[in-house]
Amino acid sequence: MNKRLHRQYLWCTAGIKWCALGVALLLGIKANGQDTVRLLDEVEISTQRTPSTLHTAAPTQVISAEQIAEQGAMQVSDAVRLMAGLTLKDYGGIGGMKTVSARGLGSQFSTLVIDGVAVNDAQNGQVDLGRYLVGNAAYVSFSQGQQQQALLPARVYAAGNVVEVASAEPRFFLAERTNLRLGMELGSFGMMNPTALWEQKWSKRLKSSLWGSWLKSDGDYPFTLYYTASRSDSSSRERRHHSATEMLTTDGVLFYTPDASQRLTVKLHYMRGTHQLPGPVHLYRQQPSAENTSEEVAFGQVRWRKEGERWKVQTIGKLQSSYDKYEDSAANTISRYLCNDYRQREAYASGSMLWQPLGWLDVSASTDGSIGWLHSNLGQHNQVRRESLLGVAAIAVHWKHIEAKANVLYTAVADRVADMDAPPSYQRLSPYAGLTYSLGSGRTTLRYFVKETYRVPNFSELYYLTLLRELRPERALQHNIGFTHAGQYVSTTLDAYYNRVSDKILAIPTQNMFLWSMQNLGQAEIAGIDATISAAIDLGSTRLEAQGNYTYQHAVDRTDAAGKTYGHQIAYIPRHTGSGSLRWETQVVNLGVTMLVEGDRYYMMQNSSEALMPAYCDIGISADRKIDLRWGVMVLQVQALNVADCQYEVVKAYPMMGRNYRLKILYQF
Repeated sequence: MNKRLHRQYLWCTAGIKWCALGVALLLGIKANGQDTVRLLDEVEISTQRTPSTLHTAAPTQVISAEQIAEQGAMQVSDAVRLMAGLTLKDYGGIGGMKTVSARGLGSQFSTLVIDGVAVNDAQNGQVDLGRYLVGNAAYVSFSQGQQQQALLPARVYAAGNVVEVASAEPRFFLAERTNLRLGMELGSFGMMNPTALWEQKWSKRLKSSLWGSWLKSDGDYPFTLYYTASRSDSSSRERRHHSATEMLTTDGVLFYTPDASQRLTVKLHYMRGTHQLPGPVHLYRQQPSAENTSEEVAFGQVRWRKEGERWKVQTIGKLQSSYDKYEDSAANTISRYLCNDYRQREAYASGSMLWQPLGWLDVSASTDGSIGWLHSNLGQHNQVRRESLLGVAAIAVHWKHIEAKANVLYTAVADRVADMDAPPSYQRLSPYAGLTYSLGSGRTTLRYFVKETYRVPNFSELYYLTLLRELRPERALQHNIGFTHAGQYVSTTLDAYYNRVSDKILAIPTQNMFLWSMQNLGQAEIAGIDATISAAIDLGSTRLEAQGNYTYQHAVDRTDAAGKTYGHQIAYIPRHTGSGSLRWETQVVNLGVTMLVEGDRYYMMQNSSEALMPAYCDIGISADRKIDLRWGVMVLQVQALNVADCQYEVVKAYPMMGRNYRLKILYQF
């Protein structure tokens, strides 16, 4: 083992010992019986609630606004990276595309929901979580299977798993009408992120928030280039080139409550960004790159909800427009320039209703309709339209310690392609059933769910830039059984799952991060375990918090017993993943440690030694302090990320950032 790898090993083992020590302390220490008296200013009580994480059939994890700030998360991908059961695909740096896959299902099964409305991308079926920031989020949650809240849109029922971001509702001290917050974050490699938030109370019933952010980074970080697969031979220190990024985001939300039974939320969102795409690192050099992407996303959505004594109703409307452009000024020796652009628009409407005829029985239904258009300059199939209709009928029974839910989803999708005589269409019924049973006082819950998820191929898979165009829809059958326990100081969950995917569509990048190869794998089988533990305790004037997650995934190809890849682990899915965090809050300064460990994985379907990507450990440390000023509150935070300077890759040939630093200043008045 060379000196660099030995140093990284020492950092990883030290991080594991400190996190384990923190959990042990929290498990072993009991409260000393003294109460801490805290004087709180009068403030309006918000109706905003976070999803339940323990008494639910679907495993759910939540990171609150406070935890988002403590960890220094900027993008949605930062907020979910430490959650159990998730595999984050990060293509390097702040501007690199970031997607998640859960329990081996692939990123297209994951749906991003913002303020109760799903974000759709018919072009490639997956949402880049790096495009969406969490600077004004109340919480970010992740649910396996499906969310458990009432009045879900049918599109959310259709997802294999859900990442939800909820905008923070303004809260005011009783005599105040305006809140302002200014922030600046500076980091290594030219990273700069100024933000501003304006919250206004227009009347007792009407409030609004307007948040803006400008994020930029040079992205020219150093990395170690190893000349052999064993990483024990020659190496050199290099720098990434052509990887700058810039992104402007504005987000406005209007909250209106005409009375106690009604609620109207209007949201406007705009994002515009440009990214340079660095070339891959092969053998002894970096591949020169002249590739760039730019994107623009704008949407407006309205959600109205009304609740009666025995019924609830919700309607949603949304209009979205997006533009993606890919350029390569050195594409070939003839034209020396390649430009592909895609314009996507969608109109979406949803209606949901819940009726409670008896105290123990809920009956609900939801219907979604959407029309999406995609135009490109590729020549072939350059105008595509997709018409979708989704319908759900659901029932829920609550009886003493038992809660049972079941629903069936109807999916109908039809494509209209300008230069195709018989474009594809799809129809299917997909069931779901979930059961929870609370033991004794309700602190311990047993749970189970089974669900079929049906995923129609997206436009890129069917019509653009693929090696195989006649793709079949994916069908995933998900099983989960587990238990949760909420103790006085410690909460824990343990879930075992089994997923079987038929006609799995596998996406593998070709010569760059914009062009992909798509293929039906046939049959895939995924079995695994997710375990989480969290603990918190107050010790006089200090507080200790610790969290830990572990995931095991056995995700293998089951297509052809005589095939070369039969029984091999699916590309880019590690068997073992773990994460942990430890936070110590004092009156002087708050200290935090986070750690992410990802085991060996392969970047090809054939699990040869040449395709093995080694395990890595990423450790970050932080310190923050809140300072009360005469005219507001200031928060200072310092972070050191990847402090062990661990050299690793999430996607083959695209090295990640090594050690880097960030400084954040927030002033709220």
